[in-house]
Amino acid sequence: MTANRALSSTSRKSAWIPATFVGAMGLVVAVNVVMVYFATSTFPGLDTDKAYVHGLAYNDTLRRAAASDALGWTASAAVSDGRLTVDVRNAAGSPVPDLALQGAIVRPTTTMMDREITLSADPAHPGRYAAELDLPAGGIWELRLVAGNAPGGTAWQWTDRVIVP
Repeated sequence: MTANRALSSTSRKSAWIPATFVGAMGLVVAVNVVMVYFATSTFPGLDTDKAYVHGLAYNDTLRRAAASDALGWTASAAVSDGRLTVDVRNAAGSPVPDLALQGAIVRPTTTMMDREITLSADPAHPGRYAAELDLPAGGIWELRLVAGNAPGGTAWQWTDRVIVP
């Protein structure tokens, strides 16, 4: 009977080893499940849909950007009281009137808040264009504009970061 007590006592003392192993593996699985959830439910890092297709036409994109840069136009943008204003100047510093400016204002960190915008010419100020903004958050935004009716059939494109109060 003494031998049975010694064996029983030893098995009870070592019963924690498999329980600890199973508990540790359960913890590892639980942490991995949480990490997989957050990895698949947050920002995927994609800036554009169909990135591969856009990449195939990258040389055309570079040609259009070079043609736009060759115009020598500059712009400045400001956001105040929910209104975006953009002043466009040509290479000589004169205002550029009668453009059809369209584009987007996007968040650098997520695509969920992106907004398409169309700017209208300000009749009182040649070369100035404006649009009303209804943005869900303040902070840094990226403004991407295109004027498809630039001289010579060139599509003038411009990108800048703006701070929305």
